[in-house]
Amino acid sequence: MSGDFQLDRYLARIGFKGAARPDLGTLTAIHAAQVDAIPFEGLDPLLGRPVKLDLASVQAKLVNSRRGGYCHEQNVLLKAALEAIGFKVTSHGGRVRWMSPPGSPLGPREHTLLKVDLPEGAYLADAGFGACLLDRPLRLEADTEQRTAVGTFRLRQADGLYWLSTKRPNDWRTMYAFNLEQHLPSDIELANWYTSTSPRVPFTSKLIMERVIGDRRYKLVDRRFAIEARDGAVAEEREIGSAAELGRVLDETFGVMPPAPLDEIFARIGG
Repeated sequence: MSGDFQLDRYLARIGFKGAARPDLGTLTAIHAAQVDAIPFEGLDPLLGRPVKLDLASVQAKLVNSRRGGYCHEQNVLLKAALEAIGFKVTSHGGRVRWMSPPGSPLGPREHTLLKVDLPEGAYLADAGFGACLLDRPLRLEADTEQRTAVGTFRLRQADGLYWLSTKRPNDWRTMYAFNLEQHLPSDIELANWYTSTSPRVPFTSKLIMERVIGDRRYKLVDRRFAIEARDGAVAEEREIGSAAELGRVLDETFGVMPPAPLDEIFARIGG
């Protein structure tokens, strides 16, 4: 797959400068640059449009256009870039727990994440968890708090799974659970079909967007726009009051050119 990847265009899109080598420094820099430059966004599922995961389509949308993408697109892109540089990368499936009550049954493997093997050990890389984007890779190491520019994260092992959590203002919140069984391209296609079409998944009824810039997290959920500081502390929030204001937020904060008229998008994201 990486043989068809336009690495130079990708690096220019994310603003990466310098030598790209298969080492921890490059992995960390590229991960941070992607979640800054290419926003998480679910406009296509909201609008009932197909989400294509072939590498040509992902590059055309996320690299060559003013668009972002959701988890499967983001991590298909990140995996292709890392492999083109020379990293050893495998895909894995995550069971999302963000909105699940503690102790509730596990859902399907609807999320895609990556494991990157380095001489220093294995790292979790994930540029596409739109409820709480990781701004850098995490050591695949349980029971250790790992601080990044914008948050604090922790992995634990239980019931044969890794459980990834993030620190919030008043507690820890579980993001997703996963194991190290490889997620094949056919698995990712099935997960993508489910997350982009099922009424049980928020992307088909809600607009969800996120971008991490430095130590700030910019989030749009339907008409609620928020800026979060470290560990989810809300620094600013407001309601988007018009299609014109929505257009300004998409353009100025997320750098996204909407694929449909703003009035249509605004009407879909509730009152």
